[in-house]
Amino acid sequence: MGDVKVYLINVVKEFPLKRGETVPVRAVDDVTMDIHDGEFFAMLGPSGCGKTTTLRLIAGFEQPSSGEILIDGDPVQGVPPFYRPVNTVFQDYALFPHMTVLQNVMFGLEMARVPRDEARKRALEALEHVQLPQVSNRKPRELSGGQQQRVALARALVKRPSVLLLDEPLGALDLKLRREMQLELKTMQKNLGITFVFVTHDQEEAMTMADRIAVMNNGKVLQLGTAEEVYDAPSSRFVADFIGETNFITGRLLEREDDWGAVRVDDEIVLDASIHLDDPAQIGQEVTIAVRPEKIGLRPVSAASPAPDEMNYHAVNAAQTSVLQKAEVNIERGVIQQAYYIGTDTRYQIRLTSRTSINVRVQNDGIFNHTDLNVGDQVEVFWDTVYARILSQ
Repeated sequence: MGDVKVYLINVVKEFPLKRGETVPVRAVDDVTMDIHDGEFFAMLGPSGCGKTTTLRLIAGFEQPSSGEILIDGDPVQGVPPFYRPVNTVFQDYALFPHMTVLQNVMFGLEMARVPRDEARKRALEALEHVQLPQVSNRKPRELSGGQQQRVALARALVKRPSVLLLDEPLGALDLKLRREMQLELKTMQKNLGITFVFVTHDQEEAMTMADRIAVMNNGKVLQLGTAEEVYDAPSSRFVADFIGETNFITGRLLEREDDWGAVRVDDEIVLDASIHLDDPAQIGQEVTIAVRPEKIGLRPVSAASPAPDEMNYHAVNAAQTSVLQKAEVNIERGVIQQAYYIGTDTRYQIRLTSRTSINVRVQNDGIFNHTDLNVGDQVEVFWDTVYARILSQ
């Protein structure tokens, strides 16, 4: 990945007032972001968050109310879609039912007045890229959902766009085929070296394929980073809640120093081992600690005697690495309220205080025997504070 391929600068998109509305709908709200050359970039968020509108602005199907969009360094305001160096794959594929697969793929080239022999050659090459040369003479109705999706990709790729825009193209596929196509899409993108901009509401899909993810809500980009960054270091409660499963422990900020803080929970316990704090929360303010269930270790109280730096963390939870042996650690006692065995891991609900419970996921790897842990048992829970965040919003 090198230079910036697509650059959005303070982009706003407002739609006109409809009857009964008093404020224009702002679908995209002051979005600034860069998409790199050769990058697989995902816009992730719930329905109505602005991701599809942003994609349509890049494609040229919509024009921004304000702000600027550059592709390959050139402003594209007012440039119609067919003159932009982009192509779009839609969720419904939009294949022409009366045409063969080859005719569908050739269609855009013929509209661009590419000589027929050259158009046919390029179309067959595009079908080779998506591993479907054998279906060139079939009609779309004779293909499976996955094959239709690949034909739509071939039709988009045949014009050799600088940027390929994909609007939830896997949404109509069943789960098994969807996962297979995720890997195929990622492999195809790497082989072709084309910039992919992918819109999805599926967090697993975005994290599986994307080099970077823009998490969106209410028309804004709340966080932009790698899958690891948005998962392990969420910038807000919305991001932490939308991506993956998260424990939210509410309390009041007891003290802070630079980028760490201590939190009092329910006036019963203090979580004080340098929890990361990167927002302007003030002492006494209500805040939330976010920590993922699989980042939490668990052991019976009967085994709890060594000091934190002497614990064998790997023996307690194999998913936590040796880095924990050198970490700042929060340790609290709690009582098991619920326990669920689900094959790959066991999930526990632990009551920490009279009002606060957390969920813990421990992988069933055979290293730690959980059969001795039962509902009602007193246990110790602990986590490396590098995996916890203090959030005020």
